[in-house]
Amino acid sequence: MSRVLWVTGGGSGMGRAAAVAAASGRRVALSGRREDALAETARLVEDAGGEALVLPLDARDADALTAAHAQIKEQWGGVDDLVLSAGLNAPKRLWANQSMSDVEAIVATNLTAVVRVVDLVLPDLRERGGGQVVVISSYSAWRYSPIAGVAYSASKSALASVCQMLNSQEAAHGVRACHVCPGDVATDFLKLRPTVPGEEAQAVMLQPADIGRAVAFVLDSPPHVRIDELVISPISQV
Repeated sequence: MSRVLWVTGGGSGMGRAAAVAAASGRRVALSGRREDALAETARLVEDAGGEALVLPLDARDADALTAAHAQIKEQWGGVDDLVLSAGLNAPKRLWANQSMSDVEAIVATNLTAVVRVVDLVLPDLRERGGGQVVVISSYSAWRYSPIAGVAYSASKSALASVCQMLNSQEAAHGVRACHVCPGDVATDFLKLRPTVPGEEAQAVMLQPADIGRAVAFVLDSPPHVRIDELVISPISQV
């Protein structure tokens, strides 16, 4: 039976790249806010040899996540693996100019939603003999990055603890978590920076496919192998 992979943030960027890279022989559930973008990812997943299920939602919506998980279980029986890629930042991200509404939205997306999805899916992973939880975090979770911002850095850094706790508490059930910390990646997410990098700067950044290949490598690792953390950066990263 094909393994079932649920990807959040699957409409673009690293989430889309991960879904496509891992698609062959898998059933891939795709969540994100933009239905049209998810439909395009679904087409790419199917072209790559997978089966796709589109589940539009905002990762901050607890009821929507619960309903999406219920639909996956109804259609495919449950979830074997997770790629958690939904993320948020804001242009005003410093102590001098941030707003608490932005802070709350960033933490809700980057941290709370990750914990909520894992909590929903853990019974599936235990019942099915284990699985992978791949958390797309940030270079700023691994090393201080002054331009990342207060809420973003704090929420992404917390994901290291989420993964460590999963690995400590759920290893007996075959559950493995990987904290993936990409450096600069040329995606639409760059539009949320106070100053958007130009084409020349983006040309020397990582590309989404680089992260997609890394995620597929983690997902395809043997059951006895756990990849606790991956830091991936372009040679231009400082």
